[in-house]
Amino acid sequence: MELLDKLNWRYATKSMNGATVSEDKIERILEAARLAPTSSGLQPFEIIVIKNQDIKEKIKPVAWNQSVITECSHLLVFAAWDTYTADRINYMFDLTNDIRGFKNDGWENYRQQLLNSYPQKDAEENFNHAAKQAYIALGVALVAAANEKVDSTPMEGFSADQVDAILGLREKGLRSTVFLTLGYRKEDEDWLVNLKKVRKPMEDFITVIN
Repeated sequence: MELLDKLNWRYATKSMNGATVSEDKIERILEAARLAPTSSGLQPFEIIVIKNQDIKEKIKPVAWNQSVITECSHLLVFAAWDTYTADRINYMFDLTNDIRGFKNDGWENYRQQLLNSYPQKDAEENFNHAAKQAYIALGVALVAAANEKVDSTPMEGFSADQVDAILGLREKGLRSTVFLTLGYRKEDEDWLVNLKKVRKPMEDFITVIN
């Protein structure tokens, strides 16, 4: 119930007060995102954490001038791989073998299946798949932020091409996918703060097949 209470408490915060979120809270939110599940365990995205106010100011105009971009404590940019490559796939498989301390024939066969599949696909198809994995981590980060009583706002309203240029993401083989602002609500200026949370009733949302 405690987690559900915190999820009821959270909302897409429209105005933040500029207060700094402590680094220990940020680290736990980022660690939660790092632990999120991804397809084949490839983690095909990175998270860019922006604390620099000048960079936030540059991003704001290409994000519909939303004030929360510059009012937040930390701006998280989820940046997905622009495509899957053999090097990227091999890195994660090699990392798994190093951490676990052994090789497994089944696992190595699966590596070859991916190597024979993803790199041959269209780059845009691969990017869209990678972006979906980033959204899984976004959801985990949202829950983790609520658990820390840190306000958050997931955001798609920005020009990805312009954000990529500001952050130099394309040169790193990355493309911005979604934002997450972290901070604390400014209650006297946020029109959403006292409104009741609205979600579909359970009977319209869940179908149980026995």
